[in-house]
Amino acid sequence: MKNKGMFSGVIFLGFGVYFLLQQYNIQILQDLYSWPTLVIIIGCGFLAQGYLGKDHEAILPGVVLTGMGIHFHIANRLEMWQDFAGVFLLLVAVGILLTYVKTGAGLMMGILFLAAASLLLFFDRLTNWAAENGHDISLLSKFWPFFFIIAGGYFLFLQRKK
Repeated sequence: MKNKGMFSGVIFLGFGVYFLLQQYNIQILQDLYSWPTLVIIIGCGFLAQGYLGKDHEAILPGVVLTGMGIHFHIANRLEMWQDFAGVFLLLVAVGILLTYVKTGAGLMMGILFLAAASLLLFFDRLTNWAAENGHDISLLSKFWPFFFIIAGGYFLFLQRKK
């Protein structure tokens, strides 16, 4: 990070408000006195550094951490909320795409992560739809993890050489 002033300022301010509210034990905010709130505060520090501090590489960790904190707050309260890997890939995709908006780099990577997240989030619905329409995609369900392994290998070993 270039100038860590925004990041540090938001972290200290956020933690200070968090501990002050916790000390006064305000009942309305009782559900916020947990570790996901601290993760949100750290994510907001990264987002402030990324947008206000113009350190655009901090946007990705800011989106991921803030999103994870929000996700864990919501997942504990709503049964219908998706609580698996697709949500995390979606957060990475959104972070990469928001970084792309500021830097102009990473569009294809963001789209690839978005496609992978969509596949994970809607895979059960896709298999149910396929079964209802007489298609057997059980073979696909056995081999889709290899897609991630191949994509990871490509980005680690082949794209780096370009």
